[in-house]
Order: sequence, then C-alpha cells, then structure tokens
Amino acid sequence: MSNNIRLRFAPSPTGPLHIGGLRTALYNYLISKNLGGDFIIRIEDTDSNRFNKNAEKHIMESLEWCGIFADESPIIGGPFGPYRQSERKGFYTKMIDNLIDKGDAYYAFDKTNELDELRKASEKSGNTFIYNWENRMNFKNSLTLSKEESKSYIDKGDYVIRYKTYDEKQGSEITVSDEIRGKIKINLKLLDDKIIFKKDGMPTYHLANVVDDHYMKISHVVRGEEWLPSLPLHYLLYKSFNWEPPMFAHLPLILKPSGKGKLSKRDGEKYGIPVYPITWREPEIEFKGFKEIGFESTALVNFISLIGWNPGDEKEVFSLDELINQFSIKRIIKGGAKYDYDKALWFNQEHIKKISTDKITVRALNESDITKEINKKKIDDLISLAKDRVDFQMEILNECKKIISYDKKEIRSNSKEIKLTENILGIIEGFIKKLEDIDNINPNKLKEIYFDMLKNNDVKIGQGMKSLRVLLTGKTSGPDLFTLTEILGKDKIVIRLKKSINIIND
Repeated sequence: MSNNIRLRFAPSPTGPLHIGGLRTALYNYLISKNLGGDFIIRIEDTDSNRFNKNAEKHIMESLEWCGIFADESPIIGGPFGPYRQSERKGFYTKMIDNLIDKGDAYYAFDKTNELDELRKASEKSGNTFIYNWENRMNFKNSLTLSKEESKSYIDKGDYVIRYKTYDEKQGSEITVSDEIRGKIKINLKLLDDKIIFKKDGMPTYHLANVVDDHYMKISHVVRGEEWLPSLPLHYLLYKSFNWEPPMFAHLPLILKPSGKGKLSKRDGEKYGIPVYPITWREPEIEFKGFKEIGFESTALVNFISLIGWNPGDEKEVFSLDELINQFSIKRIIKGGAKYDYDKALWFNQEHIKKISTDKITVRALNESDITKEINKKKIDDLISLAKDRVDFQMEILNECKKIISYDKKEIRSNSKEIKLTENILGIIEGFIKKLEDIDNINPNKLKEIYFDMLKNNDVKIGQGMKSLRVLLTGKTSGPDLFTLTEILGKDKIVIRLKKSINIIND
C-alpha cells in the first residue's frame, strides 16, 4: 500500500453507527482503495461524558458486516497508533503548549453559568452571543488578567483553552479548497474563539482531529457536510502548526424520505425503516438493523454508495470490488440526497439474484415439502425462479413452496373468480392429451401448442393462461407458467390438471 494516500474514518463512540456514518466510512474506504492507499479507523473518544461502551462495538461490527476492513485500527494496531484518542493525551498537551507559546491560543477562566447568562441576554435582545476578537478582552482570560492571576486559575485546573481565530494583526479573509465544493471564502471576523481544550484535561474534537490527522499522515479528510462550519478553524490550526493541510471534502446530507431535512435515527421509528446497519438496543427500545431485517450486506453497501455519488453512466448495481474500481471523489454530488427505502429493497432484490444457489439448494433438499413435489434435479431451477420474486434471501424457500403448492380450496374459489368456462375446460382436456403424448417438456414448444389451441378456439391468451394457472397451481398469478411446467415435470402436470378438472366438475 502507498504511504502517500491515507484516509480515515473517525467515529465518536457516543452512539450507534447511523447510515450517514456508514456512508462516510464507505466513501473513505472506496477512495483510499481506488487510489491504492490505506484506510484507517480511529476512535475519537475525548467526550468522556457521552461515551457509550456499546457504541464502539456496534460501529466495528457494522463495518465488518459491510466488508469495510481497516488497514490500521484500535483492534489490529498499526505504525501510527494508538488509535483511540483517549490514549493519545500526551500528543495534545504538547501541541497546546505550542499554540499558547505562539500566542495563537489563550486560557479562559469564565464560568459556564456566567457565559450562559450573557448568551440568554443576547438572545432576548435579538442578538447572537459570540466570544471572539471583538469582545475577548472583556472576559476573564489570560489576555486580560495578570500572569499571577492567570497562574492561580491554571494551577487549580479551572480553565479551558480557546483558539484565537482572528486578531487585527492578520488578514480577515481566507480561502479553503474543498474537493466537492470548490473554493470557499471565509470571513474570520464572523467566527468565535472555539474551545480547543476542556477543563477535564482532554482536547475538543477540533484540536484532536487536526493533531491526529497530521501525525497519522492523513492525506484526505472526507467527512459530512455538518463539519463545514469547523473547516476554517481546522485550516487555521494547520497553519498555526506550520503543517500542510490535507485535501478536504465535505459530503452532502442524507435527507429524510420526504426529502426535507437531515435523516436522523428517530426517522427510523417515524417512517418504519431501518437507519442502522445492524440492530441497536437501548433500555426501552430496539432499532432493528438492515442485517436483522434480512438485507444482503452487499446490497446495503451498493445502496448507500449511490446516496451522494454518481458513477457517470446508467449502471446501478455494483459489487464492492466494482465500486472500488470506479469510485471517484470528483463524482460526489454537492446537494443532499434522499433516503429511499424502496430503492434499498430494489437493490436487495438485485443482489439476491446474484447469490449462488448452492447453499440454498442444500437447505431446500432438506425441505420434504419441496422434494415431494419436484425432482431434486429441478431444485436449482425452482430457486432461480423464486429469487426473482422475493425481497430477502430468507424468503426464498417459502417462495419455492408457494410456487409449487397445490391447494383444492384455491382451485375452487379462483376458478369461480376467473369465470372458468366449459370451452376453456375442453381446451385444457385436449391439452392434457397432448401432454401425455410428449416424452420431455420443452417450455417453448408447450407454450406454442397451448397458444395454438387457444387461437383455434377463439379464446384470448390472457384468459387461457389464467385458467391454466389456476388449474395447475390454484393461483391467479405467479412466475412464468411454462418455466414452472418444466420444473414440475410432465407426470405432475397431468396429475394436477386432471385432479383440478375433477374438483371443478364435482
């Protein structure tokens, strides 16, 4: 693998892996592999208050089920570890000291409740409270207090550290390039002095991810659109450290099924659709995942790959290897893309069609209901027929049984529904005689014989086919009828048709 191309997925283990997070991981994986590089998983667990011990497990198991495997991670290690931010505290402390010494950051001693009061007062007057270059000298910080006073607060650990986003000695505008959105101009005067180090002695996301991305030699930072407001700060931090920034790309939002607003985990409950790759359980509720519903992992990967990416042609169904070969950051769209669950089902159907029938056949051979009705040699053909008619692989065997089932009650009720005539019954009796004279069933030849009989008796093909289907299966609809005749075999067809006519005439 190339050491020059390195992309990472850096989730926070505060909750389960949402479809949006899965797509971010997938895009980073596809870009890295398309460019012959490395894919890294880093756990950003600096928020100890929101840490969830089950979340990291859910994240890693979701990625594994989807076939997204890391070259470096907390589990397998690597040359740039550790890969959990909680284990990298020494890196950040050194970098904070560097920023303080340069004058690019400062200690702030303001009480949280004091700032909250100022925020509320601003809102009441119709303004937005912001802690920045215009008013930072009005607050309690190392810029306004003496060294002795500052040291007193620092010794108590009663402080946060803020980054000095802008001061009047520098230019007020910067331009940052985004691989998806082009050049983005930013007015630094409009930004606040973000906290980059917390009272608990841990960095915020802003500092930690920049430091880690640099020391892990990350070449591309590909993340969600919600991180765009943080881009100026991250870019400035790179410049403060005299580091070369990576290439940035901010992915479009995944929208609700309605197309309005960002998809959230609660939309799963609202719309009755899965929003997690695998099931996530909370004390009072369970969110069923794509895996447990019955989706193929390849279908889910294919589905989410196209929520925000356009391959440039009409092709829609991709394997993971095909996605790796074709994926390009240049074809990621800017606008939000709607989450369409019906489309996810369609992808699952398409991927089921590609499944080898071997394992399903083994299971089918153990199903006495199936092997009693058809020759074992025809089970593969039956499974192929069933695969085209189901949403999930686990439905295939039941669909097989349904296709070859024969029910007297259905025959009686459906023959009345389709208004089975004496004329058609006579045609089918003649068709039985022709069947008895045939050695081997050829579906196309059988179709030709039956259609000729219908034509010669002035019976419409639709009516004739529906009548034959009801007498053969009891149903008014199903898979291609003449393909089914080959699967059932001549003897079974003759027996069923004769039996059905006796049921109707009884």
